[in-house]
Amino acid sequence: MSEKSDQEEVLDDWEDDAEGEEEPAAIATTNGHPSESHVTPQVNAKAQGIPTTENDSSDSQDEDDDESDEAVDQDYSSEVLSQYKKLLSRRVDLVGDYAGNELFLIDGDSLLLRCFSDEHLDFVTGFQLLHAVYNVEKILHHLVRRKCNFHIAFFHGTRTLSVPSGTSPINTSKYLLARAIVIRHLETRLSISHPDIQICEFPSYTSAEFTKYLSVHSPYFIMAHDGAESSHRKGKSLSETQTKESMNPSRVALRELVMFFIERGFNVALINGLEWRDTKIMAMVLERQHRVAMIPQDRGLLQVSDDLTRIELGEELSSIRASAPHFTQRQYLAVLATTRVVRTAPSSFSAELLAKLAHSFMLHQAAVAHLPLSARRLPAAASDQTEQAFLGAMANCAESVLFSKAWSESFSEVTDACDLSDFLDGRLFHHVHTAHPQLTPEMQRTAHGLVAALQQLTQLSIKQAGQTTEASAPSEQNEAETNEAVRMAIMPFSNAVFDKHLKSVGLLVDESVIGQQSASSHRIFREVTHWHNAKKPLVQKGPPTPQSERQAFRAAKRNQVFMADMQKYAASLTNAVGRSLDPETIVVGAVKPKVSAQPSSGTQTPDSESTEGTLADGKGKAQPQKGGGGKKGKQNAGKQAMMLQIAASKAKKDEAATDKISGAWAVVVKGFEAGTDVRANFRKAQEYLASVPSASRRVISAEVQLYRLSCLLRYWTSLCRKGEKSQNLEVAALIWSICRTVCESDGLTKEVLEHVEHTIEVMSLPPSGSDANQSLQSRKIGFRFATLRPADNVSVEMGPQEFQLNYCGPYMERSFDSRPDPRVEFQPDGWQRKVLDAIDADKSVFAVAPTSAGKTFISFYAMRKVLESNDNDVLVYVAPTKALVNQIAAEIQARYSKKFKFGGKSVWAIHTRDYRINSPTGCQVLVTVPHVLQIMLLAPTNANSWSSRVKRIIFDEVHSIGQAEDGVVWEQLLLLAPCPIIALSATVGNPEEFSDWLASTQKAIGTELVTVQHPHRYSDLRKYYYVPPKKFAFQGLPEKTYFGLLGLEHAEGLNHVHPVAGLVDRSRGMPQDLALEPKDCLMLYHALKKYANDSYPVSSDLDPTKALPKVPRKVNILEWESKLKSVLRAWLSDDDSPYPRVLAELERSFRDDKRETLQTTRSESAPESADIPSALNLHESTLPLLCRLQEQEALPAILFNYDRHECEKVCEALVKQLVEAERIQVKSGPKYDQRLERWEDWKKAQAKAALRDARASKKKTAKKGEAGEDDEKASKLDQAMEAGAADASVWESFDPAAPVDGYHFANHARVLPSEMEIYVRQLKYREIQQYLIDALERGIGVHHAGMNRKYRQIVEILFRKGFLRVIVATGTLALGINMPCKTVIFSGDSVFLTALNYRQCAGRAGRRGFDLLGNVVFQGVSREKVCRLLSSRLPDLNGHFPLTTTLVLRLFTLLHDSKNSSYAVSAINALLSQPRMYMGGTSFKDQAMHHLRFSIEYLRRQYLLGSNGAPLNFAGLVSHLYFTENSSFAFHALLKEGYFHELCAGHETNEKVTLETLMLVMSHLFGRRYCRQADEEYKSKVVKPSSSIVFLPEMPNKAANILRKHNKQTLDVYRTYVESFVDQHIKTTDRKLPLTGIEVGGDDTEGASVLNSLPATKTRSAFVALSGLGDNFESISALCQTTRDGVFLEEAVIPHVSVHPDETDSPLNAWLLDFFKHGDVHTIERANGIRRSEIWFMLNDFSLVLATLIASIMGYMKLREGSDMEMLDLVGDFDAHEESNDEKAAAQEDQSDGGSIAGMSVADSAISLPDRPTSKVVSKKAAKNADSWEDVAEREDAMARVEAFKNPGEALEDDSSEQGAWNGGEGDQGLRNVLKAFTKLHAEFNLKFKAMWA
Repeated sequence: MSEKSDQEEVLDDWEDDAEGEEEPAAIATTNGHPSESHVTPQVNAKAQGIPTTENDSSDSQDEDDDESDEAVDQDYSSEVLSQYKKLLSRRVDLVGDYAGNELFLIDGDSLLLRCFSDEHLDFVTGFQLLHAVYNVEKILHHLVRRKCNFHIAFFHGTRTLSVPSGTSPINTSKYLLARAIVIRHLETRLSISHPDIQICEFPSYTSAEFTKYLSVHSPYFIMAHDGAESSHRKGKSLSETQTKESMNPSRVALRELVMFFIERGFNVALINGLEWRDTKIMAMVLERQHRVAMIPQDRGLLQVSDDLTRIELGEELSSIRASAPHFTQRQYLAVLATTRVVRTAPSSFSAELLAKLAHSFMLHQAAVAHLPLSARRLPAAASDQTEQAFLGAMANCAESVLFSKAWSESFSEVTDACDLSDFLDGRLFHHVHTAHPQLTPEMQRTAHGLVAALQQLTQLSIKQAGQTTEASAPSEQNEAETNEAVRMAIMPFSNAVFDKHLKSVGLLVDESVIGQQSASSHRIFREVTHWHNAKKPLVQKGPPTPQSERQAFRAAKRNQVFMADMQKYAASLTNAVGRSLDPETIVVGAVKPKVSAQPSSGTQTPDSESTEGTLADGKGKAQPQKGGGGKKGKQNAGKQAMMLQIAASKAKKDEAATDKISGAWAVVVKGFEAGTDVRANFRKAQEYLASVPSASRRVISAEVQLYRLSCLLRYWTSLCRKGEKSQNLEVAALIWSICRTVCESDGLTKEVLEHVEHTIEVMSLPPSGSDANQSLQSRKIGFRFATLRPADNVSVEMGPQEFQLNYCGPYMERSFDSRPDPRVEFQPDGWQRKVLDAIDADKSVFAVAPTSAGKTFISFYAMRKVLESNDNDVLVYVAPTKALVNQIAAEIQARYSKKFKFGGKSVWAIHTRDYRINSPTGCQVLVTVPHVLQIMLLAPTNANSWSSRVKRIIFDEVHSIGQAEDGVVWEQLLLLAPCPIIALSATVGNPEEFSDWLASTQKAIGTELVTVQHPHRYSDLRKYYYVPPKKFAFQGLPEKTYFGLLGLEHAEGLNHVHPVAGLVDRSRGMPQDLALEPKDCLMLYHALKKYANDSYPVSSDLDPTKALPKVPRKVNILEWESKLKSVLRAWLSDDDSPYPRVLAELERSFRDDKRETLQTTRSESAPESADIPSALNLHESTLPLLCRLQEQEALPAILFNYDRHECEKVCEALVKQLVEAERIQVKSGPKYDQRLERWEDWKKAQAKAALRDARASKKKTAKKGEAGEDDEKASKLDQAMEAGAADASVWESFDPAAPVDGYHFANHARVLPSEMEIYVRQLKYREIQQYLIDALERGIGVHHAGMNRKYRQIVEILFRKGFLRVIVATGTLALGINMPCKTVIFSGDSVFLTALNYRQCAGRAGRRGFDLLGNVVFQGVSREKVCRLLSSRLPDLNGHFPLTTTLVLRLFTLLHDSKNSSYAVSAINALLSQPRMYMGGTSFKDQAMHHLRFSIEYLRRQYLLGSNGAPLNFAGLVSHLYFTENSSFAFHALLKEGYFHELCAGHETNEKVTLETLMLVMSHLFGRRYCRQADEEYKSKVVKPSSSIVFLPEMPNKAANILRKHNKQTLDVYRTYVESFVDQHIKTTDRKLPLTGIEVGGDDTEGASVLNSLPATKTRSAFVALSGLGDNFESISALCQTTRDGVFLEEAVIPHVSVHPDETDSPLNAWLLDFFKHGDVHTIERANGIRRSEIWFMLNDFSLVLATLIASIMGYMKLREGSDMEMLDLVGDFDAHEESNDEKAAAQEDQSDGGSIAGMSVADSAISLPDRPTSKVVSKKAAKNADSWEDVAEREDAMARVEAFKNPGEALEDDSSEQGAWNGGEGDQGLRNVLKAFTKLHAEFNLKFKAMWA
């Protein structure tokens, strides 16, 4: 043990003397023992997570016991740290990708620990309390500005966890006082400024109060600190110091705290490592897949209780308040705390010394009250033991006063202004105590009042004269302060287009300033100039080469096979009966025939065909005009007579045709009646009606529907006779719905209507709503209608409203102001017509409507208008995913065709980075993704042609703007759009705000925005919570036992979830989009009525019998729902209301956790059952759930799980269970073996017969000339008979490998076996895993972004056709994909199962036109999470700052290279004219323009931009790497300084070292993944057993120094930006706290001169300057975090990459370097912690980076085209490999089945070095023997690659003679070497990458 310092001994004496006077208000107990009740400077044992023994109160213990306890403590700490290591983690955006607006809880001490750990904060020599409070408010302000919803909780039992590790006892007391003051400050101030932020205090984590808080509020996650700190790493093992720190008790306790929440189902976001990125909050989220107890529940932190000292102030407070009522809280605290310091002072402090210290403290209080903050920047004080001991004692006593009962009661009112945040300024106190400054009169009066109050309580003799009148001694400034920051000179810049926008930026530009180039940069840029001036043409003109011809052939082949594939894909999308629709031929300028806007008596259905009108009664035809007088009267009369005769003749023909159709129906129905299953007949009749022509439907539709009604009535009668009526009232609801359908059908007759009315009457159903007065024809029906007898008790015996609300909700009429409209083929609702009007008026549209509401038609209507206008206009459809791109393109293919006058044109095209179909600039409808459209709009080659032809852009799923990664691209596109737009989304949390911003962007280009909101789904969603059985016995899939049901109420284990059951946390209120179906409304009404009382009545007007008509429509239900919600909302907000009982009533089913003992699938004797140990076990509980859905006819279903790997595992488990059960129960035993033997015998017999026939055929052929014609005929007859006998064999259809019925989910009636065989063959060609193919054959598919493209496409086709009935998917199917299903299952929890994704995924169920009701099932999700999802609000869309430095550079490139085209100028003007630059931001155009100007300054200083805005040097390379910003700028810094030139010079002599070093540097720049700070502590355990380094080694010194210099230069640029903006636009002083907005400091400007303080800061926050910091910033991070208020500065948009470890806190993951070294994916997953589902995509992204770098360098060297459009051909090696596989598979398919089924779309290959001029050619013999056209091309490409990789730079060397004479020594070789080295690196990386696919 080290000896205590003198300060610590003095403080201990102070505490010892004080102990006798403290009177705790209450003694908290732990396990029956009193806990410590005095303030301790150290972390108490239990707070540290160190357990105490039962006899720890004894005076002494044996040494053996001490050693035992130490061992137990060590074991316990090791256990905690070991368990913590096992937690899963992922870095996410807490706002956009995770919590949105959901409530989360911040651990207050974790928040303080982060704030107190600020390296700038001075709590050692000074006590800068206000700086600490500012830090707290700054973090909270960041959260509030990003619209976070949070509470803060402080736990007094573990309050010392807020103290940074290694803090001395004296300084510990400072931190604890700061904690107490922060709590009091937040409680009082936030209640006024931000009342939604609750500050909660609890004794401990296990207290009953906190347990209740968690149950009531159920926060989405917890934000906490794990105690980890940044440290420097050396080698593969930790230093001794780090090892000791890992056992730090506070660290152990904090991790125990994390696991405490994890065990209770809460994910934890680490507050250390929190990063503010634009409007995003990036944090590491810890989660655990399966919740089990990980640490003992009776030890450590969980047993800590409140140990705060609570003293009795007695009459002191009341006395001082009476004598000095004008004092503030800060001054009361100063007097009371000083009083206790004086009274408890040790004897070593003389009265004179105490008086002097007390007087100085009061003078300090007076100075704090009057001095402005700018005058309080003082130098660091020399450590004075007496002062520090006094301040430590002051902190202890002040904390005791603050937590006393008397203080809390006296200042409990929020009206009392709390100024405690500036209670103590340690530097100011030191200055006052040592320098004795002369105070102003105002300060002296305040000080005198404070001293008088102190003397009143202590009787201490204090001089009032102010000690001395001598002048203040000059302070010695720190050496750093003598050199204040010098403003950087601004380089000249002028550009006509940009200058007008930069007028507000007044800068002193030094025309003489020319950027200083280093020697390396000068040499590099000379070389770049050499390559730019080279005269070698980019494209060699000449006859086509064999290679170019092959490429053209392959491109044409790819296009051909894709188009064939697209047609099949389109057929599954657009046709409900399995036929492909004929596309409509668009004619330019054609006027669509108008139809009447008035509804007709017989409304034509959208699918009726106008061309088949043989039975129409003249409807739609021109009527003969009436004859007039005059000369033509007789002629007209004759014509009329002739027309009447024709009409009569036609009527007779129609009547005959009607009789014929009716007769045909009569024959069909007799066939139906031959079957006894009325349910089967019901379905057959529906299928028959769908199959007949529309003309026939107009005759027999009503009668066919009547037959379906008759089938239902027979079924209903049988149920009533069995006494099962009450359990099957849903069937009665279906009967009522069919009655209404009959009355609305064509061909209604008197007889049909009579049967319907009789049915309604006998069953006591609500009226059908038919018009009985209309004249109907009479025609005998062709079947015997079911007879209803009262004796069968068929009446529903329920009031009409109650019956309809309970059971008929899905069948209610759902239109919203629907009317016929000539522009579309259906009757659009009112909101849809508003959209049509806006599109016709060429206005922009923002449409927000939920899934299934009917948004799809909007896009296709806009497409049609563009196609009809002319042949040149272009519409661009932007989709967030490539899956949606494919779907939209297929729909366009199916809907429209068009003939163009000139070649090269097409209706549509697909353009993504990995594949391109049709010409993207030659089509009229381009379907693409955001990145590609951005490239095309910014491509100079398009500026004067394609870009100006774009007339409308559709942004589907526009809420993607909120994504952390690609959201900024969406926002930039919305700002750059040169035309009207259509923005579509179902999930926008702040539509009004987003609409306002969008309107401002459109106004900048002169376009009006029309916003249309429709809040209602077409079909309702019903939710269920799945409770699996304890045991499950599978005997094959169960029979469909239920009929006529839409919901799942009858399914065991599927508990209905009322939406109100999720409103557990009353403080969150009710989300606006909380939807109630009619049944939910009725349940809510009954619950409200049941618990209503005199104080909380329920109006009788809400009674459904009064509130609703007899036959309510959906509109009526919505009005009633709104009124019910108003009552519920009032009860929710009132704590005294009976809401808790209403909630208990409605959540009864949801909370039922009773599990079925045994679930069997069939009634036979149950086989051996399998245990389902946990409801969270997805692998064991999924098959039982699917069996339940099978019983209820609730399939098809989509199971959503956000873990790609888990999706595959669930699918594999399902297949395994089905196959194993099939093998045991069906495909085994003697009988099956005998059957297999007979089948084998049959096959042998067939083979022998075939051989015999072949021999006979040869003989007959030989004797053909001898045999007669009769013999030949006889032979053919014999063959036909033999073939018929063979076909008749039962063995023909027997396939032992095929799934047996009952052991698969596939619907084989929907896909022919031959077609399925082709699909299987296509997948085998692509080497798809066998279990996935087996799963498809059993009706199960997997869908996520990591699956093969062809496999995903086949899954989509088979699911839409109805063959697949189960899909396990991630969110890939949630965004707009047309995959309708009956049931959506949320299978397992995830951090990505958010409010947004929940709504998107749930919307797949119950799609319009497919299902009347959608089922949503929660499986393996906690009830708490379900409640959060149901009560969640959609997240607000927060944008990004769009003016990134890369975008600025690309805009200049667009402007310069397009020669200032009008499009480029207008795009730039539109972008820079925006009043609000980003979504969610205020109007700060001045700041944006300043930021723009200094981005230009940065580009100028990096030699990327000329003084007139012309791109220079490597500007193209940086632009092409836009998707890696800011890594691209770091790469450029190394490139221009010659680092890569020097490193790559030795690539031939020392290749291995060169490539490994190159890879190390690249790993620091690209694909950066941060580890948790805590991960370094486990380095020895993680690294040693694996071949991975895990933690990225430091960058080579030379490279690191270049980046440090680059960052310093960048820092100077943006520091100057802040200074200039402050000079020009900010005139106020910096004195407001960022969150509460309260002003701090005084206004005594005269008093500022009494202190010889340091110069006031201009750019640094005055609050931070209290710790002595000036305007010199050591890093970009410090600049962004400590800049003064009023300046926009986001670290994420400043072009820099922090150098690890000196500029970043979190260690970097070495995953990329590790993969390059060993190529082992499993090790990367296990040791590096990279999820398997992410590895492929991360590696592919890096491969794309390498390809882009190589292509860009080659573009400079004029070895290939280097334009933006050419760069779109580049893909990662994973995409290139998949493309290659697709091409091979397509070639094999082309051979095997003549190209009948085409391969999937294919991509362009990645860039490689050019082929050598003398490339080898495959011989004709080899070509002749090749398997396919693809094999020839593949072999030739392989040869070229082998030659290229032998010497990657050989092509460059061959070209060296053509570069011209430039005497640069070896300078011209530098870029060659760089290119060669990167080519080698790419080749070696891709070899390892491809090895994964082997």
